[in-house]
Amino acid sequence: MSGSCESNAGEGPAEHDRPPQQKPPSREPLSRVEDDLVPRRGRLLGLDFGTRRIGIAVCDEDQRIASPLENYNRSRPEVDALRLKALAGEYRVVGVVVGLPLHMGGEEGQKAREARRFGAWAASATARPLAFWDERLTSVLAEDYLRSAQLSPKKRKMRLDKVAAQIMLQSYLESRTSRDS
Repeated sequence: MSGSCESNAGEGPAEHDRPPQQKPPSREPLSRVEDDLVPRRGRLLGLDFGTRRIGIAVCDEDQRIASPLENYNRSRPEVDALRLKALAGEYRVVGVVVGLPLHMGGEEGQKAREARRFGAWAASATARPLAFWDERLTSVLAEDYLRSAQLSPKKRKMRLDKVAAQIMLQSYLESRTSRDS
């Protein structure tokens, strides 16, 4: 029998049996214009957008280290705006970075459009410049980190979004450092 779907023993899996190759997330800014507006010094707020919860991270003044800050359970827009504005003031934030949930191929879908609307709203609420950053696989990485810390499922869930925000913001910071070199 001949055909393109046959595989010969010992030659590895047939082409159709192999898992699809996943493209690694982009490490370039999603918009150079947005990125240029965010100061290179001072604290940044990293936001992992969700319709019910926002993961929040913050970095140091030198923009070297991102740290998880909190998971914020969303309320009404005016209440959410007050919370983000308070955090921006308390931490003396100079810019906001919002994670953009792209498809694995790099395309923007409905969730990315929602994150863009949220980002514009968050920038307006905090009166800070905005950049978007590719957040593909950050929740998966966060879950892996939390699982390796041997946290219970309940504790992992309580930390997941803020750790995803930390991973996204750290990736953004590292990309700026490597582009400056």
